[in-house]
Amino acid sequence: MRTAEIKRKTTETDIALQLNLDGAGNADILSGNGFFDHMLRLFTAHSRIDLSLKCVGDVEVDFHHSAEDTGIALGEAFKVALGDKAGINRYGDIVLPMDEALVVAACDFSGRTYLNYKVNLRATVIGDDGDEIPAKIGSFDTELVEEFFYAFVRTAGVTLHIVQLDGKNTHHIIEAVFKAFGRAVKAAVSTDKSLRGEIPSTKGILL
Repeated sequence: MRTAEIKRKTTETDIALQLNLDGAGNADILSGNGFFDHMLRLFTAHSRIDLSLKCVGDVEVDFHHSAEDTGIALGEAFKVALGDKAGINRYGDIVLPMDEALVVAACDFSGRTYLNYKVNLRATVIGDDGDEIPAKIGSFDTELVEEFFYAFVRTAGVTLHIVQLDGKNTHHIIEAVFKAFGRAVKAAVSTDKSLRGEIPSTKGILL
């Protein structure tokens, strides 16, 4: 079974996470933010990975620590569940439409950490008093999408490209990002029978 259980507790967050790479897309998620829960459920549905997550964070400050630490815990879980990565496809990519939004996601579970995130979300909006404030969907700061992915790639050891080709509606764009991420991950972590359990690298190791 390619599974992992991660517990991460700091002064900012307390996270319990269970992951099954060979699941059916089941999700039991309580991150502390409804929009982020929705995005993670989209990820599990499209990756067909079972994910249970409970995060109790310092949301009275804001949601930054919870989003980042969830990315860290999820990356750790992937690293544990994949082990030496024998027999996996390793690569996954997709061009995914979501109404007017169009997003490319491509990943390589190489052991090397890199994030290319080119998504045109409004980082700030102008408030009634003329000051810049973080752009939000509900209570979720849109800039935290990038923070989540940075945290994930650092701990999972993944090269990940997420590039927006088109889109205007912020909700649609972020939804396309998480769906595309799920589809690319599904392809990458799936096993390739032709490999016969071999490491998918000429080096003989993926670290």
